[in-house]
Amino acid sequence: MSASTDVLIVGGGGAGLRAAIAVAETDPRLRVAIVSKVYPMRSHTVSAEGGAAGVIGIGDTLDEHAYDTVSGGDWLCDQEAVELFVREAPRELLRLEHWGCPWSREGDGRVAVRPFGGMKRLRTWFAADKTGFHLLHTLFQTSLSHPGVERYDEWFVTRLLVDDGRVRGVVAIDITTGRVETITARAVILTTGGCGKVFPFTTNAGIKTGDGMALAYRAGAPLKDMEFVQYHPTGLPFTGILITEAARAEGGWLLNKDGYRYLQDYDLGTPSPTPVLRSMELGPRDRLSQAFVHEVEKGRAVDSPYGPVVHLDLRHLGARKIDAKIPFVRELCRDYENIDPVTDLVPVRPVVHYMMGGVHTDIDGATPVQGLFAAGETACVSINGANRLGSNSLPELLVFGARAGVAAVEHCARAAPAGEPAALAADERRRIETLRRRENGRDSLAAVRTGMQRALEDGAGIYRSADSLLKAGETLRELQERYARLGVRDHSTTFNTELIALLELGNMLDVAETIVRCALLREESRGAHQRTDFPRRDDRRFLANSLVYRQDDGPGRVEYLPVRITRWPPAERVYGR
Repeated sequence: MSASTDVLIVGGGGAGLRAAIAVAETDPRLRVAIVSKVYPMRSHTVSAEGGAAGVIGIGDTLDEHAYDTVSGGDWLCDQEAVELFVREAPRELLRLEHWGCPWSREGDGRVAVRPFGGMKRLRTWFAADKTGFHLLHTLFQTSLSHPGVERYDEWFVTRLLVDDGRVRGVVAIDITTGRVETITARAVILTTGGCGKVFPFTTNAGIKTGDGMALAYRAGAPLKDMEFVQYHPTGLPFTGILITEAARAEGGWLLNKDGYRYLQDYDLGTPSPTPVLRSMELGPRDRLSQAFVHEVEKGRAVDSPYGPVVHLDLRHLGARKIDAKIPFVRELCRDYENIDPVTDLVPVRPVVHYMMGGVHTDIDGATPVQGLFAAGETACVSINGANRLGSNSLPELLVFGARAGVAAVEHCARAAPAGEPAALAADERRRIETLRRRENGRDSLAAVRTGMQRALEDGAGIYRSADSLLKAGETLRELQERYARLGVRDHSTTFNTELIALLELGNMLDVAETIVRCALLREESRGAHQRTDFPRRDDRRFLANSLVYRQDDGPGRVEYLPVRITRWPPAERVYGR
């Protein structure tokens, strides 16, 4: 069976919904479809807590937001993209206001803004500590007002159909029935989010398995800057659930086992000109996560059943402030740790949070594959460089989701109707049917997945070295061989989640190999990529974005693209504290 549309969006989260709205508003005559493996309101955007950065306050400027972003990214950002981003971010946030997003307010009615790590000014808009929930609700409700937007909820895309260098649609499984269908399109936009589940401890939902990255990689598009994996310094130790940076923005402290605010012992930069931001807890996420590792090495962390932790202290904030500004933090601590942050210390540890890397795109979301676009965390434009600043990701998915939607419309205006590449589609159907019928042997999907996650955590974690990365690479090659022999015990068609998990694991293994490959070749330390054997930043060799291309006969081929610098030459990183 097959279906057809003009613009096909893979992923129903914030970036995908914003792209769909942009298509519908730019040219209502076009058909646009969203394919999502979950109902859109279950997309991972819903879990974002802290806020969205956009210049609005008195005394703040676009240049300051741009500079904070560039320096926070350790000068690996595309500065033209950053300047565009900071200029369009406030417009997108205001547009959400007009669509009904309930931003928190000051007493005089102005939109409230809070401090965030690495930002020297108050510029983070928020809706209590459920910003992503309200943002996604607003986008979803707005998308419903456009009758031309069709949805394929609980469908899983397994392959991009690329013929003669041009994308012509996808092959997807209807999870509810098991039906495999071709959906042709003149343009495809990937908005599937990140790939945090390649690591064992992550704030990411179980659906974040790098699907869009793997689809593009196999279709011939390079992945950019995959070595840069951001750890968030405050995740709950067993579940990995995020305790938002807003908790520290509102005045929370990080304490070691001696009750000491240990961050004062680490170089997080020079003092901020804004007194309210002189909190050492609001240093950048990469530096805070690295400081945690040093506390563990010094024996100053707290032992727990799930490894070493430190404590987040919110007790001095009081119940009234916690319930007004970060109520969800209190809810999470009660539900998942059986503690109350009003009276108890909160155990936290760094957990994988965000991929700075992703599908290589330009500022309009276009990839090197004709008709293929990407936006949000699955893409890399790159505004985040080597380390994303907190609260930049939500406006990023709005700004570049909208731009990708408009660019897809422009592409459709000059592209011929997409015909179905029947041979490619038939080949993919056979592959899926083979997987569905293959008997599982002694090996298990769970064992291969656990092996992958351990290899990434041990070999490509907060600190890496040539030895650890080479070992991780060898392990991943062995796991790829084991994966090729895996089958499923469940041969049914209706809601065959084991088959979907097997396909997701294939995506994760491919993405994991790119992370390790790019990290091994980048012989320097920059932002979230810290090499113990190359501890310094090397602008002479590596002031460049890595591009990894898929090869059938071994690890991906890596090239380097010089960073585009417009106004801010490389300098020492400095932050407010």
